[in-house]
Amino acid sequence: MTAREIRRTLQTEFVRTLRRPFVDAVDEFGLVRPGDRIAACVSGGKDSMLLALLLQDLQRTVDFELVFLAMDPGFTPAHRAQTEENAARLALPLEIFETDVLRVAANHAPAHPCFLCAKMRRGHLYAEAQKRGCHKIALGHHYDDAIETVLMGLLYGGQTQAMLPRVRAAHYAGMELIRPLYYVREKTVEQWARACGLTFSPCACPARTLEADTKRAAVKRLIAALAADNPQVEANILNAVKNVDTAKLLGWRDEAGRHSFLDRF
Repeated sequence: MTAREIRRTLQTEFVRTLRRPFVDAVDEFGLVRPGDRIAACVSGGKDSMLLALLLQDLQRTVDFELVFLAMDPGFTPAHRAQTEENAARLALPLEIFETDVLRVAANHAPAHPCFLCAKMRRGHLYAEAQKRGCHKIALGHHYDDAIETVLMGLLYGGQTQAMLPRVRAAHYAGMELIRPLYYVREKTVEQWARACGLTFSPCACPARTLEADTKRAAVKRLIAALAADNPQVEANILNAVKNVDTAKLLGWRDEAGRHSFLDRF
């Protein structure tokens, strides 16, 4: 398929399963406003490439600016080449900047590099987006990422929290992070990539060899098993962090500090 034909799929066979949930998230959470200048962060995977195309498509109805920003954290030549080839095929004018994130994360946290790697990537993306006059970065996290994060926090972190669709940057004044694919399902992104004949490089992280043993992989398998018996399970997980009844919590924390249900007695 040509770039034009691939874009057309978002208006035809994938309009209900990709474009509509994307627009629903943008509208519900106020992710994109007229006058915005947004850095669409392209990692090289299917999710971020789709995000870039959907944001570009949204420019037909919303007046905002886009920069297509890609970080090379220490890719192999083959991974970098495939990212560049896919961007060219999709007619995305990538602006690539280089870092040594993978090397630093591997050296400083060899057993569990993912947290440090993610934190460093985020910082570099904020900084580079800011240099280009952007005040928002858009990441390709989708619905499945969101519900997995809820269970990971509950089961492994002992806390109830959501992956928010919109976050103010703590250390970069005036910057926001947005997740416009918040309602898009991972399986639909995979279907779209296959239908368009697109091939993407797997994650270049050295820790990928441990992927099958990660907590996120375990949670993914758990959700799939539960959803096989009850398809409503996935929606219920996300709804659980939308419909929190604070009167029935043992404790919670906010900007004022920690609170207990006993405070009401």
